[in-house]
Amino acid sequence: MQSSRLEAFSDGVLAIIITIMVLELHAPDGPTLHDLWKGAGQSLLTYLLSFVYVGIYWNNHHHLFQVVSRVDGLVLWANLHLLFWLSLYPFTTSWMDAQDLARVPTIAYGVNLIGAAIAYSLLVLAIRRLPSGAHIGEVFGSDWKGKTSIALYAVGIALTFVVPWVGVVPYVAVALLWLIPDRRVERWLQRHDQVPTG
Repeated sequence: MQSSRLEAFSDGVLAIIITIMVLELHAPDGPTLHDLWKGAGQSLLTYLLSFVYVGIYWNNHHHLFQVVSRVDGLVLWANLHLLFWLSLYPFTTSWMDAQDLARVPTIAYGVNLIGAAIAYSLLVLAIRRLPSGAHIGEVFGSDWKGKTSIALYAVGIALTFVVPWVGVVPYVAVALLWLIPDRRVERWLQRHDQVPTG
């Protein structure tokens, strides 16, 4: 079956996730920048971090399906598994923020991040087994970023047991790592004289 319905559904879910997260932000009690920082400063930062993560997954998901035209039932379920973990972002972001980066909520956020990363890897594996996905290894290579990300999330979770806010540092580092534009898909499409469909 064509991947277009899967992509459209995923795009809609990710848009809803971002909308839910932004609705968790509350206006400050006063008109000054001090009021903004005092009332919503940390909330804005945790929202920004999670927004960047949703953006990264949307970007990578889009790139992945630029080079895969057909999917099967296993890929659909693997995609739903990814969306499950991403749909928890508003909850874990809100909890971590409301509890001022306390240990358990920050660990839960890290577990959410690592769960989404593993789910994305499983989605790629499900696609690789398809005839239409046999070239995925050629397109994406060894996926050192994905493996490094999972390791850094684990480090972040471990650090949270020591000093909770320090555990957030590896989470931010992974987001920064993925902000660097990834040109592998464009290069592969150019080499194979294909034009992206989306």
